[in-house]
Amino acid sequence: MTTTGPVALVTGASSGIGKAAALALAAAGFETVGTSRKTSGVGRRDGVTFLALDVTSDASVTAAVGEVIDRFGRIDVLVNNAGIGSSGADEENSVAQAQRVFDINVFGVMRMTKAVLPHMRAQGSGRVINISSILGFIPQPYMAAYAASKHAIEGYTESLDHEIREHGVRALLVQPAGTNTSFEANAVEPDMPLQIYAEQRRIADQVAAAFNEDGDDPATVAKAIVAAATDSKPKLRYGASRNARRISAARRIIPARAFDGQIRKINKLAGR
Repeated sequence: MTTTGPVALVTGASSGIGKAAALALAAAGFETVGTSRKTSGVGRRDGVTFLALDVTSDASVTAAVGEVIDRFGRIDVLVNNAGIGSSGADEENSVAQAQRVFDINVFGVMRMTKAVLPHMRAQGSGRVINISSILGFIPQPYMAAYAASKHAIEGYTESLDHEIREHGVRALLVQPAGTNTSFEANAVEPDMPLQIYAEQRRIADQVAAAFNEDGDDPATVAKAIVAAATDSKPKLRYGASRNARRISAARRIIPARAFDGQIRKINKLAGR
């Protein structure tokens, strides 16, 4: 089976931003494939074909991308959305915990990208859209591993974009701010908790939860993803909402000492 229309592949599409993005791309005219670890076999609902995929497995990635190519003959857009959060002070999280975060958030993106690039280069077009975060350019205490993974995605995507642009392929970033999803509920908890950090960890978790509860609807982020997929002259970075763009501007404009103070104030951290 092949299609004459564009084909989009969205990872982590069972809920939240991924689900909203898959539905929005389907509404925009893409033959859309959404993936999830929880999907068994192949199914279709709401105009989206769902496949099982574990982005931490080379074999699973190869099989899923091959399935899409076999079914539709092409991949025009890859949305690397699958991700996991983390909480706790860095000292409370083992290296194994950080490796788990990076295996999904960073190496999962790399696995997927490496699997689709040969097809995109062969057809002379394509877009790899990586879901970053405002934590890809600002710090967040008690989420160090997650912030590091998103900083890594920023550098990876910008560098990759220079490599593949001459082949008609682009690598782009979408940067959500707080988003009203269940993402925080699935965050990696510290596996070596220390009492000295317990109270501040509790405060930081409350700050993060409130930021997301008051955050953007996933459909707002999906709109930015569709823009990245369809703009005739795409931008490298898409702030997914007014709030994300405001924070990005603040990071660039506000003096470093003042910005640092705001981070500490928001998170109710003592000292200067």
